[in-house]
Amino acid sequence: MNASSAIEIADLHKSFGDVRAVAGVSFSAAAGRVTGFLGPNGSGKTTTLRALLGLVRPDRGTAVIGGRPYRQLADPLREVGAMLEASAHPGRSARDHLRVLAAEARVPVSRVDELLRLVDLEGAARRRVGGFSLGMHQRLGLASALIGDPPVLVLDEPANGLDPIGMRWLRDFLRALAGEGRAVLLSSHALGEVAQTADDVVVISHGRVVAAAPLAELTGADSTSLEDAFFALTSREPVEALS
Repeated sequence: MNASSAIEIADLHKSFGDVRAVAGVSFSAAAGRVTGFLGPNGSGKTTTLRALLGLVRPDRGTAVIGGRPYRQLADPLREVGAMLEASAHPGRSARDHLRVLAAEARVPVSRVDELLRLVDLEGAARRRVGGFSLGMHQRLGLASALIGDPPVLVLDEPANGLDPIGMRWLRDFLRALAGEGRAVLLSSHALGEVAQTADDVVVISHGRVVAAAPLAELTGADSTSLEDAFFALTSREPVEALS
């Protein structure tokens, strides 16, 4: 994995009718680092992620992974792993769900069992997904994102439904993935977990980036909490992106 395996979003604009969802969003997520992507509900986070993954077409600007738009990736499942919403068929077992993805990604079926062990779902491999708890769904979503062993991960609220032990597991898991050289873009409302997981933080409000900096720089020398910094940034009128 190398530095080119990263995310770059530049001057992204998208409106839905009269509603402006994002207006000039620009930031990057580097390989080997966890980037926390934060913002209040309705701030433009989901639209930004969907534009990055080719699910909506921006009105202006670019969103690229490894230098190319998602739609131009030759082998998407091997280049980027995404976790935006639960998509496993409730009647399928966890193992069968991953087997379908493995066939699509053209990876050996042994990858399925490897991932079930990695996300601690080996004991539930043959259970139907419809009976999973929210936390189990999140673990299966992470396994799905990793099916092609991609260098870039885009994860939307992966901590939802996890208990404190699961949160600690997720933190260590994401740090290990970044330690392997992957770029991890993590959207989350769990500010405390982001503060313990992320290297860099991007804050979006009213469709604009209001901060994009290393976590240590955002919290500052006076040890301001990420929560305090977040609320200070998102409670004021939108401003131009900070470098």
